[in-house]
Amino acid sequence: MVLRKPPRRVPKGRNETMLREHRVLAALADSDVPHPRALAVCDDTAVLGSCFYLMEHVDGWSPMQTEGHWPAPFDADLGARRGLAFELVDGIARLGQVDWRKAGLEGFGKPEGFLERQVDRWLHHLGGFKFRALPGLEEAAEWLRGHTPKAFRPGILHGDYQFANVMFRHAAPARLAAIVDWEMATIGDPLLDLAWVLMSWPDPEERGEDAVMTYVDYAGMPSRAELAAHYAELSGLPVDALDYYVVLARFKMACVLEGGYARYVKGAADNPKMQAFGEVVLDMARRAADLAARSPLATSSQSSPR
Repeated sequence: MVLRKPPRRVPKGRNETMLREHRVLAALADSDVPHPRALAVCDDTAVLGSCFYLMEHVDGWSPMQTEGHWPAPFDADLGARRGLAFELVDGIARLGQVDWRKAGLEGFGKPEGFLERQVDRWLHHLGGFKFRALPGLEEAAEWLRGHTPKAFRPGILHGDYQFANVMFRHAAPARLAAIVDWEMATIGDPLLDLAWVLMSWPDPEERGEDAVMTYVDYAGMPSRAELAAHYAELSGLPVDALDYYVVLARFKMACVLEGGYARYVKGAADNPKMQAFGEVVLDMARRAADLAARSPLATSSQSSPR
């Protein structure tokens, strides 16, 4: 079994997050979405100092454990490595198709007006701890307000979907073993999960000689367009307004990570990795504004669900 709980210094709202995580995992029990099975939950903070839950141990490996290098055979077999990317996208394509009402998640989120609320919600979140200028963030916010899609098909949204939050089965071919870390899950627009994958995904011509960026080696990986087309085929959702979702993902990432960086700067967080968030936030805000400025997306091309 695996224990899932907040850090020693429990941030505000994190106890409630643990209970939400358990609820969404329990709701996925009869679905085809790879996930750890929820085993037990405790809402009594007197037991361990916080709410917590137990989930099944997953037999697999995480890209966060590879130190920038894929395990065999994905280290040398680029064809097999491409499969990891498509499996990553498969996970959210399946997730977005789960009937969340039948799964018992009525009231888990507020899908009505979800996209319209995003800019103000994250700016309000940022306002609670803002201590420095974030160039590009206001420009991205203004563009997002003017390019919000008119409608979408609500689904379960992981909220932080990337290689860091999935596990794969051992050996080839690539097989997704589990989606983990559900602390930002809600009911919203599933296309935001796709954008979360693609917001930092480099196309082949952007990868350089060693193609190692952050914690993942992207050499041999599909392009952004290939992954978007794969998702559209599996999910049945349109991706013609994808620029909007990528700008929103970068905007949201900047606001979320700035919270962790602010806690670190003030000495209220004991994770030294949060120091790196400082530059990531500035990069995300800048890239959100850059894409907004050059995107061909116009208000008249706002998408509707198929």
